[in-house]
Amino acid sequence: MNKKIIQNIFRCACLASLLLCSSLSGTAQELNCKVSINYSQIQGTNTQVFKTLETALTEFINDHKWTSAQYGVAERISCSMNITVKQHSDDGTFKCELIVQANRPVFDSNYNTTLFNFKDVNFNFTYLEFDPLELRENQIDSNLTAVIAYYAYLIIGMDMDSMAPLGGTDILRTAESIVTAAQTMSEAGWKAFDDSRNRHGIITDYLDENMKPFRQMIYDYHRSGLDEMTQNADRGRAKITSSLEELKKAKENKPLSVLPQLFTEIKKDELVNVYSKGTQSEKEQVYNMLVDINPAQSNFWDKIKSSK
Repeated sequence: MNKKIIQNIFRCACLASLLLCSSLSGTAQELNCKVSINYSQIQGTNTQVFKTLETALTEFINDHKWTSAQYGVAERISCSMNITVKQHSDDGTFKCELIVQANRPVFDSNYNTTLFNFKDVNFNFTYLEFDPLELRENQIDSNLTAVIAYYAYLIIGMDMDSMAPLGGTDILRTAESIVTAAQTMSEAGWKAFDDSRNRHGIITDYLDENMKPFRQMIYDYHRSGLDEMTQNADRGRAKITSSLEELKKAKENKPLSVLPQLFTEIKKDELVNVYSKGTQSEKEQVYNMLVDINPAQSNFWDKIKSSK
């Protein structure tokens, strides 16, 4: 083989390597999560374990490939997990509360809407500094990674639902399978009927056939409503109004579900802003629906009706 051929082969190999690196640099994992641990309530203990855990969780969530979907760096889902440590023992026992929030960008705008915001009051686990965080398929042996994985899949599934009708079904089924596998665990938050607002209750309701109007609403509200408002505010607001009809239907289909109430709690400020420039008939219609769905937030719904 002459020198010129060898040089050409070398150039091709280098080009292929550069193309591969370029391709990899344009893809990313699904989540861009900010993890914070508040340990101010814990006195007289080594605080380094909390900092180590914060770093470990950040890497675990953001570096893990949760699905087979291809995400660009700019497409990663912005979310946060804020952990408040209530109790901590030297044996590695943690009793915590966890606030999970996920945001979604609105098309052609600088506005991010809150897609999910939930306080989990039963986030208890065992962790010793430098313990590896691992996720094994079909085997739940760590409440720490099980809870984190559950919310990761829930966030991704809901985000997919907001982009395509029922688009997150497969991912949400994975969250459901974690709940099923966790039924043998002693930690709270997984059991059916213990609490309608626990992890079991949320995913079970979300995937219930009677709650399909809720999932359709997630798409219509965000993709057909908010995303449209930057192009045509009246048309986008009209679609949000019709999506709230679906929310009302979901509430009627399953009156004890917490999802319609949770959604309106998350969106209450946003809804007031959306309808600040609506017609009076729109305001009256939306006010009546929201009072039926979540009467506890009537003070906010009054703002919709009274806005000029």
